[in-house]
Amino acid sequence: MTLLFLTGDGMRGGRLHDRLGGAPLVAVTRTVPAYRMYAVDDRFPALERVGAGGVAVRGELYDVPLATVGGALLPAEPAELELGAVELAEGAWALATVLRREHRGTARLDVIDRFADWRAYRADQPGAAT
Repeated sequence: MTLLFLTGDGMRGGRLHDRLGGAPLVAVTRTVPAYRMYAVDDRFPALERVGAGGVAVRGELYDVPLATVGGALLPAEPAELELGAVELAEGAWALATVLRREHRGTARLDVIDRFADWRAYRADQPGAAT
């Protein structure tokens, strides 16, 4: 099994959650405060590790078979994301989808560090359900 940290549509209630194949939720947790969080073209979140000024990003940690990650989840992820590793607040590391460096100049990246949580960011957008 593989620990997978999710921050967007793979989380509970998200449109990609079913691609986890029933993998168990291990924890709702945060990263260490070393990441920048972006809304990519206002469609999905992306993380990027930074040397200074990072935030602790909230997400869900799952125990997922590696075959599920590679065969079901990654093919559904946007091209701007790739598989990487993130450091969690508890000191452990987990796989996560992170921003591909080559897409820094090709996509609109809005820094959403003040939310550090995709759901909180989405709830704050005009027209969001209350």
